[in-house]
Amino acid sequence: MNTTKVLRQVAAAQTATQHRLPMIKFIGKRTASESTDHTPQTHPASPSQILPDSFAAYRENAQQHGPLNHRSSISMTGGAVGSKSGQSLGPVEPPRGQYFDRDELPEKFRRKPWTQAEIDAVQTGGASFFT
Repeated sequence: MNTTKVLRQVAAAQTATQHRLPMIKFIGKRTASESTDHTPQTHPASPSQILPDSFAAYRENAQQHGPLNHRSSISMTGGAVGSKSGQSLGPVEPPRGQYFDRDELPEKFRRKPWTQAEIDAVQTGGASFFT
């Protein structure tokens, strides 16, 4: 603790007599490059390699436990939520190669079950290894 006090006093004395010189030296201006292209681009691993026109266009083809492109007709004339059957809304099966749940994945990609030793180690904070 005394060493820290001494170092702080030395640092304070140095800053009083001279200005602090930063160790990092930046090259060039501190502005964004004008030559950088900021237009939206698809991800290199994208299967379609095309950008949607808008978020609404993206949502037309999005899947989340079934199709999202159903436009509900909520009105005063009985078009309330739940007025249509689930079967009329379309299929809920994901496309080939896509899965809605981790448990539907092939066996080699599923989570491995925890062993009793691992459970004990987590519950005791690792102290069970030293007993």
